[in-house]
Order: sequence, then structure tokens, then C-alpha cells
Amino acid sequence: MANIFLDNLVKRFGKQTAVKNLTLEVKDKEFVAILGPSGCGKTTTMNMISGLLKPDSGRVYFDGRDVTDVPPGKRGVGFVFQNYAVFTHMSVYDNIAFGLRIKKFPTEEIEREVRGVAELLKITHLLGVSASKLSINDMQKVALARSMVTKPKIFLLDEPLSNLDAALRNIMRAELKKIQQELGQTTIYVTHDQIEAMSLADRIAVMNFAVLQQYATPHEVYNKPVNLFVARFIGSPTINFFDALYESGRINMIDFKEGKIELSKRYRNQLNSLLKNNELVVGLRPEHLKVSGKKKNYNLKGQVVSFEPLGSKTIVYMHPDNNQGLIIKSAMESDFKPEIGDKLYLDFKESDLYVFDRKSTELVLKF
Repeated sequence: MANIFLDNLVKRFGKQTAVKNLTLEVKDKEFVAILGPSGCGKTTTMNMISGLLKPDSGRVYFDGRDVTDVPPGKRGVGFVFQNYAVFTHMSVYDNIAFGLRIKKFPTEEIEREVRGVAELLKITHLLGVSASKLSINDMQKVALARSMVTKPKIFLLDEPLSNLDAALRNIMRAELKKIQQELGQTTIYVTHDQIEAMSLADRIAVMNFAVLQQYATPHEVYNKPVNLFVARFIGSPTINFFDALYESGRINMIDFKEGKIELSKRYRNQLNSLLKNNELVVGLRPEHLKVSGKKKNYNLKGQVVSFEPLGSKTIVYMHPDNNQGLIIKSAMESDFKPEIGDKLYLDFKESDLYVFDRKSTELVLKF
């Protein structure tokens, strides 16, 4: 068992609060990503779990045992840092064996464990090579192997893929997930990359300004973000936001000249019961927003300012017809080729709308 419970953690550096009142549970064998922008408190949280930092208040529990005052070396935690910290004057074998030798494991057992983890990470052919001659990708694998070989119950990864190029990151994401499932280790993964978090994690803890914003599955944080920040941070291309007012059972899209969205009875009833005021922000993801030269469901128009052919899709960028300072994004089929200056109608399903309270920024409704 390796269950982690963070109970109301607070960490300050001088007058700056790095983590504020964080309560979080990571279940045994779960893969959790802590996601957020730089300075949000994710690495500080990781360091309090490992014991490298002590919280100013709150407690850290492993399997119900309070480990807040237990030193890092006695917590049974494996830690892989962003910069790998590989010993370049040693061979790959000696790097991996380092922790086991410190713990005075028998030579035969060290040999067996090192070769086992090297086989798992597909680096057996590198065991005799000096670490100074390794590629960045292989250094990352050696750093993982050195931590994994000690068989920690809890595995902490602090942006271990950030130094790799895009192709290698894709490969290593798949390998990391496979390894974690095979070993059954409780894993916490710190990242600012939402694609890494969405593809790897069972649950994602989204943080901003030292505060936990949402803790849920990838599906939930994408489809039902609790506030504007989470909705904006999750998704690529980023979600479209429009200022709006709720008036007489319909949504008045302020950013458009004739931006009236007539709502179904079901939607009207929901909003009538949930809204605290009529000032809204309406969200619409680019993949749910389609454009064409013909009006369909709504009289919302935009003008094309640029587009990006990305192979599998084309991202179209437009100004609303009443707001030249706002960019709308639509993800269209790969063969869609607009002309700069085209005036297009926007179409979407009512059920794809996100409705947020403009004052509180909280999600009001998403079907």
C-alpha cells in the first residue's frame, strides 16, 4: 500500500505563499499529475511530499502514518528531477547501482536488479557506456532506472520530460505509463504541460496562485472545468471565451452585432435556477465551433484573419463581427481552406456551450 494524504498544507517563503491550504489524497497505485503554470506551487508540493521541504502548517500522511517530520531518506520515495542529475563520471551500470550499493545490497542482488530495470527501460546495451556519452533521452532513462531500482512505494517525477524534443516526449510518455502500470507504484508527476497530464494521469490536480483549483479525472477537467482558469488552461487550441448577458430566456453575445442565442426550454430552466446574476462568460471549444459561408443555427459572424493547416486539421482564426480585439478559433477539417477576409457564420451545438459567472469565474452550467 502507498496511499498519500496531504492535510491542509501551507508553505510560505517570506511573505510569499507558495502553497495555500492544500488538501489532497492520492490512492494506492494511482498516477496523479500536478498541473499548473510556473510559480503555482506544484514543485513546492512535490518537495513537501518527498521531505525536501517541511510545511509551515498541515501534515503529510503515507498509508495513514504521519511522515511530516520523517527525513527524505526514510520515506521510501523515489525522486526524478528535471535535470536528471546523472553521475557523468560513472558508467550507466554504476549510476543505476548507486542507491543499492549505498544500502549495502549483496553484489548478486545488485546485478539482478540493475539488469532487470535496464531491460524494462530498454537500456541493457548501455550498461557499460559512460554516462557522459549518453543522449538526453538516455540520461532521462538512466535517472528513472536509478530511482526505480530501489523499488520505492512512491515515485515522484518533477517535469522529467521537459528537456526532450517533441518526438521523444511522445515516446517517453507511453513508456512511463506502461512502466507505472507494470510496477504498480503510486506516482505523482509535476508538469506545466497539459498534454502530459491528460495523457498520463488517472487524476489531475490543477493549481494556480498556490491554490488547488480542481482535482478530477482528465475527462472531468476537460469537460466540466470548475472555473475560467481551468477551462482556459486545459485544451489545445485554447477555449474561446465570449462576454454575454442572459436576458429574457436567451443569451446575448455582446461580442457580436446580432449575437442572440435562443435557448431550448431545458437550457432556460437550468439557467433560471442556477444563475445568480445575468453577467456571463460563454465558453466554446474550437473543435466544437464550425464555420461556413451559410447561416445554420445562429446569426453569429466572424471574419478570417489567418489559418494554420496542421495536417489532421486546420485552425481558423477570426475576429467577431463586433470585436476586432478578440480572436475566435475554430478547428476544421484538414481540407478546409478559407481566404483571409472571408466572412463566415459560426455554428455549434447548444450542448457544447460552457456558461460561467463573469464575477465569480465559476462554471454555472455545462450539459
